[in-house]
Amino acid sequence: MTVRGLGLLSLVLALGVGGWLFAHQAKETGPTSRVATQAESQASAEAAGTNLLSAATTAEAYFAENGTYAGLTLAPGLGVTVARADAAGYCLQSGTGAGALHRAGPGGSTAQGPC
Repeated sequence: MTVRGLGLLSLVLALGVGGWLFAHQAKETGPTSRVATQAESQASAEAAGTNLLSAATTAEAYFAENGTYAGLTLAPGLGVTVARADAAGYCLQSGTGAGALHRAGPGGSTAQGPC
């Protein structure tokens, strides 16, 4: 084997090892890593909780103005839906399925699951 062939073999080997190291590091700390997806889920849950609190404030203002929760509507951009609203209470929901959060009121707190 010549020196030129040895240099080419070294280059290919170095590129292979570098590629493997890059792929391994991306799996551990990249955007699809366990830590990143867990942080994204936690951030989504926090945002949903904040949106539910804002919607509950809107519901309380609606009650103060109308004397009932019946007919309560929320802005579509809030990401919260009115699952139930009657004369004495309401249930607000954010998300669907296993990731859903809800807040029953008046005076309730945010909890896991749908209404």
